[in-house]
Amino acid sequence: MWPAGHRPDRISWILDVVRPAPGRPSRHAGPTSQKNLLRIAVAIGEKSFSKPAIRQPALGNDCAGATIIMAYAFHRALVALGVALATLPGARAEESGPAARLEPEIGLDTLSVTATKTAVPAVDALAGTSVVPRAALDRLQPGRLSEVLRDVPGVTTQENRTDPAQAINIRGLQDFGRVNVLVDGARQDFQVSGHGANGVFYLDPELVGGVDITRGPTATIYGSGAIGGVAAFRTRSIDDILAPDETAGFVQKQGFGTNGQRFVNSSALGARIGTAADLFGQFVFRDTAPYRDGAGLPVPDTGSDLNAGLAKLTLRPADGHAIHATALLQRFDFVNGGDTGGGARFANAVQADTYTVGYRFARPDVPLVDLSLDGYATTTHDALTFLQDSPRGVYGRLGTRAGDRLTYDIATLGFDAHNTARFETGPVAHALTLGGDGVANRVRTTDRAGGFGAAFTPSGRRDLAGAFLQDEIQAAPWLRIVGALRHDSYRLDGGAYRAGGARVSPKITIGVAPLGGLELYGTYAEGYRAPTVTETLVQGLHPFPAFTILPNPALRPEVARTVEGGVNLRADAVMGPEDSLRAKLAVFDTAVDAFIDMQAVGPTYFVPAIPGIPASACAARPGRFPCVIPVRSYQYRNIARADLSGVELEGTYDWGRGFVSLAATHIDGRDRATRESLLTVPPDRIGTTLGLRFLADRLTVGTRLTLVDARTDLPAGSRNRATKAYGLVDLFATYAVTDRVTADVVVQNALDRRYRQYRDALASPGLVAKAALSIAFATR
Repeated sequence: MWPAGHRPDRISWILDVVRPAPGRPSRHAGPTSQKNLLRIAVAIGEKSFSKPAIRQPALGNDCAGATIIMAYAFHRALVALGVALATLPGARAEESGPAARLEPEIGLDTLSVTATKTAVPAVDALAGTSVVPRAALDRLQPGRLSEVLRDVPGVTTQENRTDPAQAINIRGLQDFGRVNVLVDGARQDFQVSGHGANGVFYLDPELVGGVDITRGPTATIYGSGAIGGVAAFRTRSIDDILAPDETAGFVQKQGFGTNGQRFVNSSALGARIGTAADLFGQFVFRDTAPYRDGAGLPVPDTGSDLNAGLAKLTLRPADGHAIHATALLQRFDFVNGGDTGGGARFANAVQADTYTVGYRFARPDVPLVDLSLDGYATTTHDALTFLQDSPRGVYGRLGTRAGDRLTYDIATLGFDAHNTARFETGPVAHALTLGGDGVANRVRTTDRAGGFGAAFTPSGRRDLAGAFLQDEIQAAPWLRIVGALRHDSYRLDGGAYRAGGARVSPKITIGVAPLGGLELYGTYAEGYRAPTVTETLVQGLHPFPAFTILPNPALRPEVARTVEGGVNLRADAVMGPEDSLRAKLAVFDTAVDAFIDMQAVGPTYFVPAIPGIPASACAARPGRFPCVIPVRSYQYRNIARADLSGVELEGTYDWGRGFVSLAATHIDGRDRATRESLLTVPPDRIGTTLGLRFLADRLTVGTRLTLVDARTDLPAGSRNRATKAYGLVDLFATYAVTDRVTADVVVQNALDRRYRQYRDALASPGLVAKAALSIAFATR
């Protein structure tokens, strides 16, 4: 839907508002340089950044320099905000001044579709929406996606540092599909139970072209179960390496780094066959080794190898028609010693594949048809080979020997079909979207290495289906209304258990623009999440101590109800002809009825303090050695209600010669009955980035400061997961050596802090330095 007060001349063609193709020229590009430049290598020796062993300066001293560096930029941004608010009545959101850029340099100017399935700049979305463009990934050279997602308000990640996978947390909700993670529109539902996250995905940052995130159940139009939100990852495409007037090209990047970041290679090539077809391919290889934390201590088993390939084909048989297909294959190899690194060691070979095919029809002269038909298949196969027992010898006592295998296979088939019809009823403009989606999950666990894997990640199947209707209404130049209904149903089968259910979830949003460039909105939205196979069917004995985990076929689906209010701000030429200010503020309150969580159940009983002794031996001698560990059984159960509330702020000010951005998050979440904090609620966080441009914009240098609060108010039994407050300083520089060659240097955790991210079991890396070089070739 178009922003309030900026309705297109012809209501039939909203896509006139979309951004230019990502391959347009950069700020410094000349007529022969209209392309995204890839990077090859500038090697940095490990030893050039070596340091004495353990020294931990105070956080205040660590951050003092960064605070001074950013003081001028903050002062300027605050002045710009005041001027913008004073001049808003004359602001025009879509106006292009004489210094208008050819591509959005601000993430909030990039198009988003996750809120409503129709494209608008993120700053104009009537929701907590953020976009991470490819430029942000190029600037920071991340080894993991978590390194860039920390700049998104309301979003955190949970990682097992001995596994390249990661989980996304939005507004304190994660695991078991509460956040719908999409890669090119395909759901990523892989999940293995343990002491880490219950729902992860595999995706290397070099393959990502951009990230589109909408927070809260307002995003459930994008898939069943997404009561936390949607994180949609777009893989790279031909428009990321070729300008619109180029027909074929090749981009090569190589990078090196210290502290475990050994080598990364990305080779991408593409060709356009007139306007009839596009071909694109990319190969990525990444080699990482175990790193050291900020105290200089080695963290074992934190390295991995990646080999990945991406292929895309787009056919345009006629005007307005497009057929597209994508194949993404990733192979990760690593050794894993459990979530804490101290358990039994397995060699992991993960094959994560995603295939999509789709059809799109959209043409300005057919306003009633904007049709998308998409199907996909994702498979994640994790093959584990037993290498070494834990210090307690639990697996050996069960007869497990080196070479024994354990495999997890999760396959997902799905489709998404919708059409948007644009029309007018008198003075009121409509964008009416009708659609449906379906998902089939198949889980198969084969365990010949102890039996714990099959017990805690049981085999089974789950089917989800949904249909939705949404009307985006431009009632007046200053008034937007979005109303939607979604119907969800599910069916779950496993062993002797069967379950199912259905529900209709409403959404209503009203946006009011009292001044040009300023819009206020309010939303009420509901979401519905069905129990997963694991939550319902998990059953077995924990290795040590040997308490029992019980199935619960009576689990009820979760229902989330969210009230959200927000402010969107955009202003151009605030203090000069080239500057721009974009900001979003959101306040939310979410109640999740029947929230599913692991709970202690039943009476206390005693189990052996010596691994390998069966728990049944303690029935006749509870409390007497060796039966001296008191435990209770555990089971996934419905909590009466979980309450979550918070504030999110995101903003960027760009004055041509530099930019400063800010992202801040505060979330509180509690069990309404006990008032205990929910374990998934992250600590408060504030982050800011300052960048300065020199040499006719060919050189950009900057720094990023991230401050994270302590997290100590935890539920009983989880005190060992508490984390201390910490601050991180990163440095970056990008230099366009020529129109075809770009060099990047990044220093992460520049002050070498030792810290542990909340819910991670292992300490994060200390200082990491990276360098990369890109070379691009293209023909017209």
